Amino acid sequence: MIWLKLVLNNYPKITPASDCTILVELDHKISESTHKKIFTLITHLIRNPIHGVVNIHPGYSSILLTLDKMANIDDTIRVVENILDVVQNSEPPEGKLVEVPVLYGGNYGKDIQRVVQFSKLSEGEIIQRHQTGNYLVYFLGFSPGFPYLGGMDQDLTTPRIQTPRKRVPQGSVAIAGGQTGIYPFPSPGGWNLIGRTPLKIFNISNPQNSLIQMGDKVQFKSISKNEYELLK
Repeated sequence: MIWLKLVLNNYPKITPASDCTILVELDHKISESTHKKIFTLITHLIRNPIHGVVNIHPGYSSILLTLDKMANIDDTIRVVENILDVVQNSEPPEGKLVEVPVLYGGNYGKDIQRVVQFSKLSEGEIIQRHQTGNYLVYFLGFSPGFPYLGGMDQDLTTPRIQTPRKRVPQGSVAIAGGQTGIYPFPSPGGWNLIGRTPLKIFNISNPQNSLIQMGDKVQFKSISKNEYELLK
């Protein structure tokens, strides 16, 4: 039924995005139902690789396929169309629940007062609301292993900082707009830092064994400084 609704709204759309990329759009909005279709298609493409497709980039409501120079875009589009017919009644794998301990505020969450300013909530209320969310991992990007999480209390919405940091510490838990995420490695970034987890969430040498995967659910848990040090 979901797939029929998408078709009636002119979705899915499969179009060349460049000479060597194809954009597969399943909807125009972010939703858990669209995510299920994205995740189902991604799972099929990983388990049944298309000849000539060298990379798969998931998003909230679309997938970008990168082709090698020898692949034919029109032929690949026809293959994807057939795959959509095959998977339309399939369900994605069931994700696991991952508890992520977080030391909120202080030197570990230097921007939490900025969230206080925009939300008009106390620091304690922000921590309580952030850790009571049940967050769906929509996909991993912009750096390897960075989980884009849906389901944050929208009262915590805070715009990105005006001048991005050159280096955000590994494990930083942050908010940008109506989203929250976790920095898996030290990297530049402009999200508001509200805390830090001692867990290593991404295994760069074996990504499939990483702690957090697309389709998982994340639950944050506030911890003390002593607990943080013990878990490092």
